[in-house]
Amino acid sequence: MDAAADIIRLYTRHGPAWARDRGEAPGTEAAWIARFLALLPPAGEVLDIGCGSGAPIATALAAAGHRVTGLDASPTLLALARARLPDAEWIEADMRAMDLGRRFDGLIAWDSFFHLDHDAQRGMFPRFAAHAAPGAPLLFTTGPRHGVAMGAYGGDPLFHASLDAAEYRALLAAHGFAVLDHRAEDPASGGHTIWLARHV
Repeated sequence: MDAAADIIRLYTRHGPAWARDRGEAPGTEAAWIARFLALLPPAGEVLDIGCGSGAPIATALAAAGHRVTGLDASPTLLALARARLPDAEWIEADMRAMDLGRRFDGLIAWDSFFHLDHDAQRGMFPRFAAHAAPGAPLLFTTGPRHGVAMGAYGGDPLFHASLDAAEYRALLAAHGFAVLDHRAEDPASGGHTIWLARHV
């Protein structure tokens, strides 16, 4: 099984350990989560795509008074999320087939979208658009340039991929998103490459 196809199984196998390592409180992502929150209406509905165990992002959204729907393909991580935030909505599904039939006031895919291969990433942009209400912010992380980067977790290979910045900009524009900010390897956010856009 290749590493890109094995991502869901990896997070299912190592879910509890990964959740412990991820921690409870926002870390280097805190400033970007604050910017995302500032773009939401009061008590907005937010879709957390690749929500993992629900912390620290879904918990931060809920603490700010927003209604969270989390989507993840790992049943192990979703069980942790349900225990952590029982009043939120948790959906077990692969983001590549995401089709919830409704729109949200904000969408976030922090450290999840970049586990998809190049073609699957391209296929996510119409799904983002189909789930974004007018004015909804979209926050997601990528790599800094086109390519594949391999990491490891728990002794298993951990796949990451990225398109180049020009292609992300073109895909966002083609699907009705205006880029509000883009930082490549942002030193203030632990080297993350971050996109903040808004559906227009």
